[in-house]
Amino acid sequence: MANQMRNVRTGSRLGKYRLERKLGEGAFAVVYQAFDTLEGIRVALKVPIAKTLDAATEAEFRKEIRLAARMQHPQVLPLKSADLIDGLLVLAYPLGDKTLADRLQSRLSPTTALEYADHALEAVAYAHEQRVIHCDIKPENLILVDGELMLADFGIAKIALRTIRASGSGTIGYCAPEQAMGKPSFRSDVFSLGLVIYRMFSGRLPEWPFDWPPVGMDRLKSRVHPDLIALLRKSIEVDPRKRFASAIPLLAAFRRVKPRALKKKVSQRSTSTLGGAKSHWKSVQWRQFQRLYGKLLETKFNCNRCGGPVSEAMVCCPWCSQSRTRHPDGTSFPVCCPRCNRGLKSDWRYCPWCFGPGFEVDGKRQYGDTRYVARCTNRKCVQKRLMPFMRYCPWCRKKVTRKWKIEGLKDKCTACQWGIARDFWSFCPWCTKTVRK
Repeated sequence: MANQMRNVRTGSRLGKYRLERKLGEGAFAVVYQAFDTLEGIRVALKVPIAKTLDAATEAEFRKEIRLAARMQHPQVLPLKSADLIDGLLVLAYPLGDKTLADRLQSRLSPTTALEYADHALEAVAYAHEQRVIHCDIKPENLILVDGELMLADFGIAKIALRTIRASGSGTIGYCAPEQAMGKPSFRSDVFSLGLVIYRMFSGRLPEWPFDWPPVGMDRLKSRVHPDLIALLRKSIEVDPRKRFASAIPLLAAFRRVKPRALKKKVSQRSTSTLGGAKSHWKSVQWRQFQRLYGKLLETKFNCNRCGGPVSEAMVCCPWCSQSRTRHPDGTSFPVCCPRCNRGLKSDWRYCPWCFGPGFEVDGKRQYGDTRYVARCTNRKCVQKRLMPFMRYCPWCRKKVTRKWKIEGLKDKCTACQWGIARDFWSFCPWCTKTVRK
C-alpha cells in the first residue's frame, strides 16, 4: 500500500481525480485540491500519508467516514464521497473558498466576526447534540464556502461515552488544558471556540497560562459589548467546571447577547436624539412591513423584547431573534396547545407547531378553514390538509417536508429554505438563522 502512495503527489492521478495542489497536511493525511474528471468539478481530497498508513490509521479513517456521514447540518462541511482507490480510503469534500485561518490574515469587521461566530457555534452545538466532541476546533478547520463558515475535519473527534479515554489530541494554541492532559470533554470544545472567537474580534490569540485580561483586551473592549466579553471569559476559563457545559448553552447565551454584541459608533448628536430616530425608523419599517405582508403572514402580535410584528407560527422574532419557543400571547383558534401555547382547531389530533402530545377529539365533526392551502404527503393520512408554516401534520403527526414560501416573495432562508422577507428581517423566524442581506 505504501508503494502505491509514492506516486500520489501534485499533478498525479488518483482514480477519477487529478491532484492539482496541496491545501494542507496533518499528522496522518494530506488534503489536495483535486479535479473530478467525471463530474467536472473541483473538490478537496483527503489522502492518507504513506508512512503513517497502518491498520490503526485506516481504522481512524473509517471512523471519520462514518462520523462525517452522520453530520448533516448547514454549518458542517458535508462528506461528498468516500472511495477505496488503489487500496486507499480517500475522502472527498466540497472545495471551500478559504479557511478562517486564511481569512484572518486580512482585516475582519466586527459584523463579519459576529456572523462567523454564530456559524461556528451552530456547528459545534449540533455536534454536541449528536454526542460528538470535535477535539480540534481551530481556524484551519473552519472553512468558508460561499460566505458561510463550516466546521470540518472530524478526524480526531470522540464520541461521548460515560468515560472518555485519554486523548491528548488537538492543536496546541487552541487546545484546552484538560484536553492536553488526555481528558477531552464538551467543555474542551467550548474552550477552543472561545479562543477562536476571541481572536476574530481582538486579532490576538490568548496563550497559556490564560491569565485575565489576555492580550488584545483593549481592542476587544472598543469593539464589543461587555456582555459578550463576559461570555468569552466564561468560555476560556482554565477550570473546565467554570465554563459552559457544552456549545449548546453557549449558543443560547450568544443568541441572547448577539443583538447588542457590537458597540455602535456614537455621533455628536445626543443619545436621546439617536434613540428617538432609531425608534422612529423602526416604527416606519414595521408599518411598511405590516402593510405589505401583515395580513398574509398573520403578524397580529408583537415581540416582547423589541415590539416588532410577529405571528404565532414563528419560533423566533425576525427583528431581534428573541426566542418564541412558547407563544406568549393569545390566539384566534378555539383552543391552545398546553406545550407551546399556540392555537389549535377542535378537530386536530396533534399540535402542528411543536410536535406536542395527542389530544382527544370530541366527535367526528370536521371544521373547514380557508387557511388550508397544502396537503400532507403521508398516504395513510385521512385529512391531509395543512396550513402555511405548519411543521407537523395535525392529523397524523408526520413531519412536514414542504419548504413553505411567502406568496409574492422569492426570498428564502439559506438554512431551512423557507420563505423570508429579506428586505425587512434580520433573522429567519422559522429556524433562527441570520438573514444575509
